[in-house]
Amino acid sequence: MDADPYAGFPPGFFDRSDDGPDAGFYDRPRLVTHIDDGAIAAVGALYAELGIDGAASRPTRVLDLMSSWVSHFRTPPAELVVLGMNAAELAANPAATQRLVHDLNADPRIPLPDDDVDAAVCCVSIDYLTRPVEVLAEVGRVLRPGGALAITFSNRCFPTKAVRGWLATDDQQHGAVVAELVRRTGRFTEPTVALRTPPGPGDPLYAVVATRTG
Repeated sequence: MDADPYAGFPPGFFDRSDDGPDAGFYDRPRLVTHIDDGAIAAVGALYAELGIDGAASRPTRVLDLMSSWVSHFRTPPAELVVLGMNAAELAANPAATQRLVHDLNADPRIPLPDDDVDAAVCCVSIDYLTRPVEVLAEVGRVLRPGGALAITFSNRCFPTKAVRGWLATDDQQHGAVVAELVRRTGRFTEPTVALRTPPGPGDPLYAVVATRTG
């Protein structure tokens, strides 16, 4: 990772209009879904395609980053570590086998050992990270070599908590930004960017996917 992992991004790109403590914003559970049924189905289809859900040929241990009360797997993996901000939301997640309440904007270190998980996912939350390269580098640390990273996003967000650069760019640019953030960690293969839902009505679902290098 470069000495300045954000060199070249405009000043203030990762600032937010509400820079107050995230613990206060997320202090009450929000037991709702943040994308529609079509986008949720696309997330589950992606996880199945990557072979990281419970239908995989071997048991998998998956980290769900910035998680909530639902993780959108068609079939939950054998072990699912959910990391998020609200204890009640994580407690309500029926697929979880391990729960970590942790604020990645306050501390980008992930409280797991090296090479601990087979895959890592982050669903509709990457836009809230103020230090995303450090967090994604940590994902690379806890992933086993060859493990998949899948970051999905749509066109919804909490605008006061999303970083300014996300709000100033469109969906296609979001894919390029996320891919560049993954690239700057130096821990992954070249990321791919794809629209996972058909054009038309409904929430679009985009995915950035990469693999942990050996």
